[in-house]
This record gives sequence, structure tokens and C-alpha cells, in this order.
Amino acid sequence: MNHTKYAVTKDVLANKEIRFANYIIDFIVKYALSFGVGILIGLFSELTGNYTFLDMLLDEDTGLIFEYVIGFLIVLVYYTTFETLTGRSLAKYITKTKVVLYDGSKPTINEILIRSLCRIIPFEALSFLGENGKGWHDSISKTYVVSVDKFEAKKETIDGLEEIGRIGE
Repeated sequence: MNHTKYAVTKDVLANKEIRFANYIIDFIVKYALSFGVGILIGLFSELTGNYTFLDMLLDEDTGLIFEYVIGFLIVLVYYTTFETLTGRSLAKYITKTKVVLYDGSKPTINEILIRSLCRIIPFEALSFLGENGKGWHDSISKTYVVSVDKFEAKKETIDGLEEIGRIGE
């Protein structure tokens, strides 16, 4: 089906409460992934006898920088992988939302990568406090988070109307 006449409208967008739930759930997932990476670094150090990464992590001078780098990589890999492959993070599966472009199509890896990189901007989480409830990672990447049920129902309606229009051709 051709969906070129479709455009994301306010009625299919995920509301602020759902977006906040997505943030909290994904925060917990990222925290768990960080914990897992820490355990892997510890196990790697013990098994190989090479404590370089563990020493960097525990060092007063480099520890914080190393933590930030690991955190940035986790954010980048987590969101880019999930949203490129499925259009959804784990939180979006739970809240039944997904990422789309203005015309309702699936974002490309470049758009998802921009979206993921924008999440690293300091205070980006506060960008949702504006009136439209759209984060910088949405605005800059030109993506939208929609309710899957509302989005699919609206697309089916539009497709049905287009099909009716073609019957007389």
C-alpha cells in the first residue's frame, strides 16, 4: 500500500505521560545494561589478569570520564540498535508506541543515529517540559513517537478511503 498521503497528526502522538513512562522504563534498562557492562569488565579483569579497564573505572582522575564514555556508548548502541531494527525501544514495546517519520514511514538508520546522539545532549530530558512535549531528540531528528494502535487505525482508515477512490477508476 502507498501511504504517501498520510501525515502524523496530534491525535496519534504519544502523550506526555506515556513519553515519561518510556523515559523511566528505558532509564531502568540502561541502568541494568550499565551494571551488566560493569560486571563484564570485572569478570574480564579476573579471567585475564588484565586490570587496565577496571583500574581506569576506579581511578579518581579517569573514572568519571570512563563512566560517561561507557554510558554514552550504551545509550548509542541501545537506542540505535532497537529503534533501527524495530522502530521501538523496550519501553516503547511496553507502552505500545513507536518512532516514525512525518509521513508515517520507518526512520532510516541515519535519522535514528541522530535521534540517539541527541539523547546525549546535557539537559535533553528537560526538553519535554515545553508545551508540545516533544524532546530535542524528536525535533532535531524530525521523528515522532506515536501510539501504535491509534497510528495503525488511522492508516487503515486512510488506506480504505484511498481504496474506495480507486474502485471507480
